[in-house]
Amino acid sequence: MSELGAVLFDMDGTLVDTEVLWWRTTEEVADGLGHALTDADAPEVVGRAVEDTAAHLVRVAGAGDTATVAAELTESFFRKVEAGAPMRPGATRLLTELAAQGVPFALVSASPRVVVDSVVGGSLAQVPFAFTLSADDTPRTKPHPDPYRAAAERLGLAPQACVAVEDSPDGAASAEAAGCGVLVVPSLLPVLPSPRRVFARSLEEADTELLRRCLAGAHGGRAASGRGDSG
Repeated sequence: MSELGAVLFDMDGTLVDTEVLWWRTTEEVADGLGHALTDADAPEVVGRAVEDTAAHLVRVAGAGDTATVAAELTESFFRKVEAGAPMRPGATRLLTELAAQGVPFALVSASPRVVVDSVVGGSLAQVPFAFTLSADDTPRTKPHPDPYRAAAERLGLAPQACVAVEDSPDGAASAEAAGCGVLVVPSLLPVLPSPRRVFARSLEEADTELLRRCLAGAHGGRAASGRGDSG
């Protein structure tokens, strides 16, 4: 079985239950622009960078300025996260298991640095991440491969030695394009299956054995099926 070099965790919707807070934030800002957010907007909201969501809202509402809307989204989301973001089921156990086995892990998020630092200083304060990456730390964020490539390089590893844990289509696409093994634990949006993706219904189903199986996809083999599905 392949050696597990490191695990790279997405934050929102993967380790902490913030996707609902982000949706509520976007809904409120959209209302202010005269647009009622619906499920049709979800692909442009869930797992996307703030600037991408802001551009979408300006486009569909036909009002506002992207930079101003992005700033409003960030500030509103930050206030909600500061009030508390609960951990996802199974997250604490998996992180503890990795630490006990000496497997390094880092945080790779598409959220702005101010939001990442808020969550890491709050809900994730006791988690020994090797480092954290935010949307502000690479030229392009998810769905581009830049964040995961940068994280692997910072660890001194090839992306193929790393497993990314993601919940969204854009996050999974980013990790896969970088060459990482991918464990998908869907939250608000379904994620399409791929030979290079392993699925679980919850982090409660994830352990180091399952993470090692994800590396088969990163090495170009047929990834093993997870215990869950893509729905």
